[in-house]
Amino acid sequence: MELLLETDLPNLYRRGKVRDTYDLGDRLLMIATDRISAFDSVLPCGIPDKGIVLNQLSAFWFQKTAHLVPNHVIDVVDDAEWLNRMYGDRVCISNYSFPPYVARRSMIVRKAERIDIECVVRGYISGSAWAEYKERGAVTGIHLPQGLVESEKLPEPVFTPTTKAETGHDQPLTMTEMNKLLGEGQTQEIEEKSMAIYRYAHDFALERGIIIADTKMEFGLVDGEMILIDELLTPDSSRFWDASQYQAGHSQPSFDKQPTRDWLTASGWNKEPPAPMLPPDVIEQTAQRYREAYRRLTGKEI
Repeated sequence: MELLLETDLPNLYRRGKVRDTYDLGDRLLMIATDRISAFDSVLPCGIPDKGIVLNQLSAFWFQKTAHLVPNHVIDVVDDAEWLNRMYGDRVCISNYSFPPYVARRSMIVRKAERIDIECVVRGYISGSAWAEYKERGAVTGIHLPQGLVESEKLPEPVFTPTTKAETGHDQPLTMTEMNKLLGEGQTQEIEEKSMAIYRYAHDFALERGIIIADTKMEFGLVDGEMILIDELLTPDSSRFWDASQYQAGHSQPSFDKQPTRDWLTASGWNKEPPAPMLPPDVIEQTAQRYREAYRRLTGKEI
């Protein structure tokens, strides 16, 4: 299958690092490309099947968690001809046809007023949280037990929100800061819904040999109702570990772009744009990680 790095449809609504979103009137067409980003830069290469994995895995989780929190999904696009029949008249170009690449890597979603917070839930101490814990014994103002080791499971998951930066790094938010931004009622609702999603997904994935160490999700408002938006529980938004290899005390191999980050770090790149091209073996290793996460969680081959 050919890589999809760029889309060029009418009515562009937003172009992100990985997803391109197009306006269809009262709803949106969200397309997951094969682009890959690392250290806040989009790389010049893509990862085969990555966009399909992200779209299909998000759709899987949105369906699985709909009983906990409503979400923005209206339809998952499996066929470009179906999209032409259903939505072709919403494009202001006579006799317009959507390209074949929209199949399997896109979905029709509700328009929502995005809440500009990355809602991060951590069940294990790793990554930036581990670095902060070693220095302060706390993560975004939440004091944790003494003596934790890297990758250790926390007594209870913690909610550690951040700002959502369009460029550069997201910045940690304390609950006090989030209350000031959104109000106590909305903050509490977001925290409760985030925790419910994480706990459900963690237990589901563990039965399939994957530990979800942490994840981030986004919420929006539609007619005053809070819903899940964007992506959900993918290798781009979560840290997936192999449960059979898990051992606290060090960093864990993960089902995501870890081979990409490792190679970039070892390459000597200064983490300033432009990012270098990945070698073919690193691209394939990364693609295999994404496909394996999808296979384990859904029981299907991509």
